[in-house]
Amino acid sequence: MSKKIGLYFGTFNPIHIGHLIVANHFAEFSDLDEVWFVVTPKSPDKVKKTLLPDHQRYDLVYLATESYDKLKPSRIEFGLPQPNYTVNTLAHLEEKHPDKEFVLIMGEDNLNTLHRWKNYEVLLENHEIFVYPRVVANTKIKKGKLSNHPKITRVDAPIIEISSSFIRKAIKENKNVIPLLPPKVWEYIDDMLLYK
Repeated sequence: MSKKIGLYFGTFNPIHIGHLIVANHFAEFSDLDEVWFVVTPKSPDKVKKTLLPDHQRYDLVYLATESYDKLKPSRIEFGLPQPNYTVNTLAHLEEKHPDKEFVLIMGEDNLNTLHRWKNYEVLLENHEIFVYPRVVANTKIKKGKLSNHPKITRVDAPIIEISSSFIRKAIKENKNVIPLLPPKVWEYIDDMLLYK
């Protein structure tokens, strides 16, 4: 029987406990066998000073997930042509892992812009999409035009209002962010003086 894998895409700059809570919820309370954190590479045309190099963000995801059996880091997009389109990454993964079924995991905010993604119809035709609730400035996001599509499943995952940008800013301001990060992630960031 094929394994059902949830793909959780992001820059994870840095990965924090909110990411882990959402991913673990999907791994434990849906029909997914595993959740893979797909670390999105740094886009060559978008040089963000605050974006850590690919390998460091992957290392942080690795450290954050190593004690979870069902959560895995993935650097699959690092070797793919830029810019990365989800539809291409999925085609590549299916070719590499014909024994697995891949499901997209995304927040309600991303679902509302899905109709603007490259070949979004192909995504919807070939893959389930699991959606978790998101809030923006204390208001729940309204459902978009693809909300009732049969391939979309809402999972009542916890709403976690923590952002990587908030953590980066706080570190720069010498605030204590230890409760927001997995311990090994904090140690790595602190040892390497990242985001200072």
